[in-house]
Amino acid sequence: MKWQKKGLIYCPGAEIDWAKDSALTPTPILINDDTIRVYAGFRDELGISRIGFLDLDANNPSTIKYISKKPALSIGSPGEFDDNGMILGDVIKYNNQFYMYYIGFQIVQKVKFLAFTGLALSKDGINFSRYINTPIMDRGNNERYIKAIHSVLIEKNLWRIWYASGNGWEQIDGTPFPKYNIWYTESKDGINFDNKKILCIDLQGDEYRIGRPRVYKFRDKFIMLYTAGTTKGDYLPGYAESKDGMHWIRKDYEIGIELSKHGWDSRALCYPSLLSYKDKIYMFYNGNDMGKDGFGYAILEEW
Repeated sequence: MKWQKKGLIYCPGAEIDWAKDSALTPTPILINDDTIRVYAGFRDELGISRIGFLDLDANNPSTIKYISKKPALSIGSPGEFDDNGMILGDVIKYNNQFYMYYIGFQIVQKVKFLAFTGLALSKDGINFSRYINTPIMDRGNNERYIKAIHSVLIEKNLWRIWYASGNGWEQIDGTPFPKYNIWYTESKDGINFDNKKILCIDLQGDEYRIGRPRVYKFRDKFIMLYTAGTTKGDYLPGYAESKDGMHWIRKDYEIGIELSKHGWDSRALCYPSLLSYKDKIYMFYNGNDMGKDGFGYAILEEW
């Protein structure tokens, strides 16, 4: 692949009290023929993120049509699994209802955080309500710290799920950072999950985390974009292909997008998410410091 970067779209400022900085894990969905809605996690002055969104001109995503004035989904009550913020996993529309899979964060005393998957529903794609106040994908014996859905595809009434699973910690300069990799499971309804667990992408080299899997089906094959972090501090996107969505071949060298020489995406490039529109394919992504400077986009020039 080869991408043409089009630049930064948006970074929150002081104008909204719950959105002082960052636009984490930008997740696009086509609302109508002219509008792309990008959901993201916006941080307040304490660094706690809530889900908001921007509506963009589908023909020119640099043009912002609307910015949400209130969260589409706010944090949970004190003590709940999402009381210290959330990021987007995926948003899909099914049977005239929006399903928002999100990752809730909870601060605990001895490690950095815990992160598990919640579900919120909406009729209009603007105001979301929790399906339940507890995770729909919670910890297991081999997912003790992180279990985070990031991609959902529905094929022949089967809900296919790709998620990040964390079961350990990497000590870097005395600070514990979460270790995780990418797995696959299935569901009949998008809410209850069967016992199938298939490891899709594992760590290699000096990587200690690889996650945020975004899966698409193009030209009769599955492709996955993800983000990998190394103990040296790299935080960069990767790419893999699969015939069945379960067994993957890494082809990171083919992703076709690199760090800029300077600016908002010069030190990191992470959390890429794609959207097809007419004859174009857009990539929305974060840059330095995991989205602190907002998100931008690129257009596919060559496959």
